[in-house]
Amino acid sequence: MAQYELLLPKMGESVAEATIIKWTKQPGDVINLDDTILEIATDKVDSEVPSPVAGKLIKQLFNTDDVVQVGAVIAIIEIDGADTATTIAPKEEAQTSNAVAENQTTQIPGVDQLAVENTSNTQPQDFKNSDRFYSPLVKSIATQENISLAELDQIKGSGADGRVSKDDLLSYIQTKTGGAPVKQASVVIQTSAPPVQNVATPSPKPLTSVSGGDEIIEMDRMRKLIADHMVMSKQTSPHVTSFVEADVTNLVKWRDKIKKSFEQRENEKITFTPIFIEAVSKAIKDFPMINVSLNGTQIIKKKDINIGMAAALPSGNLIVPVIKNADQLNLLGLTKAVNDLATRARGSKLKPDETQNGTFTLTNVGSFGNVMGTPIINQPQVAILAVGAIKKKPAVLETEFGDVIAIRHMMFLSLSYDHRVVDGSLGGTFVRRVADYLENWDINREIS
Repeated sequence: MAQYELLLPKMGESVAEATIIKWTKQPGDVINLDDTILEIATDKVDSEVPSPVAGKLIKQLFNTDDVVQVGAVIAIIEIDGADTATTIAPKEEAQTSNAVAENQTTQIPGVDQLAVENTSNTQPQDFKNSDRFYSPLVKSIATQENISLAELDQIKGSGADGRVSKDDLLSYIQTKTGGAPVKQASVVIQTSAPPVQNVATPSPKPLTSVSGGDEIIEMDRMRKLIADHMVMSKQTSPHVTSFVEADVTNLVKWRDKIKKSFEQRENEKITFTPIFIEAVSKAIKDFPMINVSLNGTQIIKKKDINIGMAAALPSGNLIVPVIKNADQLNLLGLTKAVNDLATRARGSKLKPDETQNGTFTLTNVGSFGNVMGTPIINQPQVAILAVGAIKKKPAVLETEFGDVIAIRHMMFLSLSYDHRVVDGSLGGTFVRRVADYLENWDINREIS
């Protein structure tokens, strides 16, 4: 029987590692083509790793909660065929493929001794005690340079979601040592799977009953990431929120008129979300300075209009898949993109790249029956729009015969923005423009 080495697949340009959160197959289990072998998580999404072959799982090379580098061999699958050496998966499945014989190390003259010398005076850190995420490289440098976990937690990160990068840590060390050069950690080149690193966020702990029947519930990994990101956003940006009430009666009547025929023709349901995204995209083109980010005192004006749409997960957590180049899609394309991303988000099928590089975020608080909200900015963006529930209300209409009171479909739009770069004039005018696009909806519009 031949053996197939399953590699941790490439999950996006900026994703170098993932955490194993669950093995769905155990050694000895029969595996069919495309069966899910395990579930993994990055700092953005949870996803599944399917089997590219049929056979029997004979070995798991990593445990639950281990952090694994992209390209590492994570499992051995026995497949039908003549007795041969281990079959290596194609290179394009991963960025690197350091694979092979377990517990064997390539001997390079001088390297082993150097590694021993460099690590003999360092003690391993217990990174589990931190709520922040640190890459294996940052952990290695911190251990090498005797940087305590308390020090590491105080370093301001410049990476995604405030992560501490290698450059951040090296700059801190150089400042601490008065400009002395930082000694880089030596590495032992191995042909076995990469060393295991425990993730900073442990698995959820069981409920613990305390006095009075109260229960202590440990945050899961995603909730900790959300919490850190929200706190960081409030500490980073001075938030201001502007509100507009919009009359969307024509829009509601138009959707009621076309939704059945649209679903029959396209096999897709049309919700209000793609309509809101279209209006936002148009308004961003009118006011491009809302589509920016900040780097210190530098304003980065984004070329692409990538709209993130906040989606609630069955677990109660939140994720923000991104529609790339939303301004280049027509309403049909936006509808398909919204439905696809929402469905895969609920099923933990999103790819890491599909939650990155957003330039503006939309959140629909109306889906919970809320009429308005004051959302927190999704860093490093500078604005986020909340759309409230559409309610029938009496409203004053101006006609050629005078003012009248009529029943109209009304909704609130609330825009939170970073007052460091977006003033009230821009923020207020922008959200008013979005409302104008929704209010002036063509009730006879055709979707091609």
